[in-house]
Amino acid sequence: MTALLLSRRLRPVDLYTVDALLAVAVGGLLCPYAALESPLHGGVREPLWVSVLVGMALGLPLAVRRRWPITVAVVISGSTTVALITGVIPNFAAAAPAFAIGLSFYTVAMSAATRRSILCAAGCLALVSVALVLTAGDLWSRTGAVVYAAVMIAPAWLIGWLIRERRALAARQGEHLIRQAATEERLRVARELHDVVAHTLSLIVVKAAVANHVAEADPREAGAALRVIEETGRNALTDVRRVLGVLREGTPYAPTPGVDELPVLARQAAIGGVDVQLDVRREEPEGVVPESVGLAVYRIVQEAVTNVVKHAAPATCRATVTVTPREVRVEVTDDGRRPVSNAGEGHGLIGMRERVALHGGEFHAGPRSDGGFAVTANLPYRMAA
Repeated sequence: MTALLLSRRLRPVDLYTVDALLAVAVGGLLCPYAALESPLHGGVREPLWVSVLVGMALGLPLAVRRRWPITVAVVISGSTTVALITGVIPNFAAAAPAFAIGLSFYTVAMSAATRRSILCAAGCLALVSVALVLTAGDLWSRTGAVVYAAVMIAPAWLIGWLIRERRALAARQGEHLIRQAATEERLRVARELHDVVAHTLSLIVVKAAVANHVAEADPREAGAALRVIEETGRNALTDVRRVLGVLREGTPYAPTPGVDELPVLARQAAIGGVDVQLDVRREEPEGVVPESVGLAVYRIVQEAVTNVVKHAAPATCRATVTVTPREVRVEVTDDGRRPVSNAGEGHGLIGMRERVALHGGEFHAGPRSDGGFAVTANLPYRMAA
């Protein structure tokens, strides 16, 4: 039970309850007890009601220290100064009001800006130090009185300031992690949309060119091309809705494409004039590959085949996917000829490289010595226990 109370985060009502208990303990017991002490060298004692009233004035303001921290610190410090100078509280019993001042200083450092809290703490500490110096007498020297005040009160402010700075640092780190997560999510969505749109538009452009070319000579073939465009567009809309749907709260996660959907991808590429010879080799049973790795494999093959459709069709493309217990190897080669202007690395290759890097794998892409282009990727993964 105690561990549960210490580990859970306190609510505002809990904090105010703690403050009320502290105020009762300090203002109802500790400070009145200090005020009831007799002067060191004798003298006239104040009436009992005065001692109790002064003790309550020193401790009870702690009940509202979180609401008015600076005001509470000034009130307690001023009351302590008056009590010490008038002798209601002897200087040898100054530890009791010092405890109350320390609690108020801690709250000031926690809640107020650093500049304001320093000014408040310095002013209150100087006020109490003057009272201790004026009443030093034979108990300690004036310098010792100032040191005593600083040692009793200043550490509370320092602890509060350190906790405030630590919480501020944690808040900044939390905001940084949120911004970083948002950036990574935007990049992920951008990669997904690029792969979906680039692949779909490439097929649509190819079939639209065919339909435009044969519209008058062979209306039937033009109609077939338009039906392919319609089907491809519908599939693209479904993929885009799935990608954007995960950004909305409460949207169920649709299954992401993976290794098992590669045959469908190969059939779509055939529409664009690329004969894809797909070879999927499994050394592990189906379902072992993590979903994120399967999606990366699908998108890499999709982007590689899309580049063949865009830059080398008509051509023959061979896609080999090997699933091992520790990694998935992808190799996509073609025998097409690419224009010189397309020899550089575009957004598609950059996206593939980023996907592989996210999984700690290796990626290579470039022209083959005997003509055509080759894309290879290794994506390691860890099997679930």
